[in-house]
Amino acid sequence: MITRLQKMFRRVPAQAVPEASRQRTTREQSDFSAIYAVGDVHGCFNELRALEQRIVDDAATEPGRKLLVMLGDYIDRGPNSRAVLNHLCAPPPADFERVILCGNHDDSFLRFLGSPEDNRSWLDFGGQQTLYSYGVDARHVLKSGGVEALAEVALDAVPPAHIDLIIGMPIALTVGPLIFVHAGIRPAIAMDEQVDADLMWIREPFLSEGSRLPAIVIHGHSPSTDAVFSKGRIGIDTGAYATGRLTALKIANGKAKVL
Repeated sequence: MITRLQKMFRRVPAQAVPEASRQRTTREQSDFSAIYAVGDVHGCFNELRALEQRIVDDAATEPGRKLLVMLGDYIDRGPNSRAVLNHLCAPPPADFERVILCGNHDDSFLRFLGSPEDNRSWLDFGGQQTLYSYGVDARHVLKSGGVEALAEVALDAVPPAHIDLIIGMPIALTVGPLIFVHAGIRPAIAMDEQVDADLMWIREPFLSEGSRLPAIVIHGHSPSTDAVFSKGRIGIDTGAYATGRLTALKIANGKAKVL
């Protein structure tokens, strides 16, 4: 969490940006009657609200507690990253536990705020849209003051609760034979030996080979027209910011289906 002193100076210090592994967490599968996973939101707040309502409606037929897993990349590219993070800071729907995993875009945002010169590439893959959702015109500030000034303006605009949320995001969730991560895993390597960069960024060889573990990996990060059911993995990033289609996966009674 950001300390009172850090808030006073409105700067995310280097030590607030996780360099060691982010948390890898677990849940007991028997604690939930159904599990729902949501793919990359990318600032698409209206689509998130609509899909969450579909999940709540669907879950009304399931008794007991449900688990809602967000697979990362809540910001960038789409129109309303601020509203998405606001929503995720609020409590989950009734009878749900929600786990909010970290994606590469979320991590890059935090790193930009802490060290803008070293992470200015974030601005080129969706960061400008995120800042605009906070009322910050990145191009204007860059022309007048440079990247350090832009980070300062961003820190004035971004609520501390949003920064706290991203700092605290775990990077992986294991539920029985299911592994939830943003991007995927390095095939055939145990979870305790995986590195954060792969869990947030990997494509190949994971997309071709799957997990090569006795587990199914549910992930986003690599967009496709529809959800992908492949060997050892299920991908549910359907490019919401470009297509308007945000996808959820439901797992209950040993079966998986797409909402």
